[in-house]
Amino acid sequence: MATDTDRSVADFEAAAKERTGFSDWLRRARESDLWHSFKNSPVAVVASVVSLVLIFSAIFAHWIAPTNPFDLAQFDLLDSELPPAWLEEGDSRFLLGTDDQGRDILSTILYGSRISLLVGFASVLFAMAVGIPLGLISGYYGGRTDAIIMRIADVQLSFPAILIAFLIDGMARGILPRDIHDEMALYVLVFAIGISGWVQYARTVRGSTLVEKNKEYVQAARVIGIRRGTILIRHILPNVMGPVLVIATIHLAVAIITEATLSFLGVGVPPTSPSLGTLIRIGNDFLFSGIWWITIMPGIALIVLVLAINLVGDWLRDALNPKLR
Repeated sequence: MATDTDRSVADFEAAAKERTGFSDWLRRARESDLWHSFKNSPVAVVASVVSLVLIFSAIFAHWIAPTNPFDLAQFDLLDSELPPAWLEEGDSRFLLGTDDQGRDILSTILYGSRISLLVGFASVLFAMAVGIPLGLISGYYGGRTDAIIMRIADVQLSFPAILIAFLIDGMARGILPRDIHDEMALYVLVFAIGISGWVQYARTVRGSTLVEKNKEYVQAARVIGIRRGTILIRHILPNVMGPVLVIATIHLAVAIITEATLSFLGVGVPPTSPSLGTLIRIGNDFLFSGIWWITIMPGIALIVLVLAINLVGDWLRDALNPKLR
């Protein structure tokens, strides 16, 4: 029987192996071509830092934001429409000024970014969950299955994504009861944006699958009797994820812009949980009154966020392109 000493030695050895495995993984990551490309690209480094700062600021807005814009006890109507702090009539308590209700603009941007990023990430994950399996099936099986999936994709590509999102939102408003529409608005928005973007993933994965399925490792897997589903998931899927990651990064920026557009037009998230698009729409009513900061500041935050994500996507596209290595 194993003694306590033997168990302690075994636990120590297991922990040492785990630390060694992590160290090896970290060393391989630092020696990889991807890391070398990243650290030698100042644009990618700056864009990544800006993206991470904005994302973490949105996630931890509850601790970072000076005030909670949804807490009525934390703002005063007497502080409404104050300009940014660096202007003559500005208040040092409100760095970017206040809106028509006296809420701190910086706080509303941090909380609004959280909603925009949530919709963006959820839409991308939903589009990937739909597009990647359909692309794998279409490329691997071919024939009638491939024809049906690709013709559906071609039909959807003939409609702008914003129009599809409008159509789905209009159908949801007609089907769902009026009293629960605001509660379901976020889910409807994620579904509308996600379903309008699955085609890009499906077409890209299909093209990569057509190439991979004729390679020797796939043919060897067929010969030894591995099932098709296992071949798709364990062998082909990891080898087609490079282009998918590039598309996902760029699609995230597109999803955030789409959400902002829909919210600006009044068919996005409800005013009770405003995103950056909703904040821009609210401030647009005061733009020509000289109170420009209510709409300009959220607009700048949206531009910086989308631009940083797009630059990261551009770098990732070049870094994962074998022709540029």
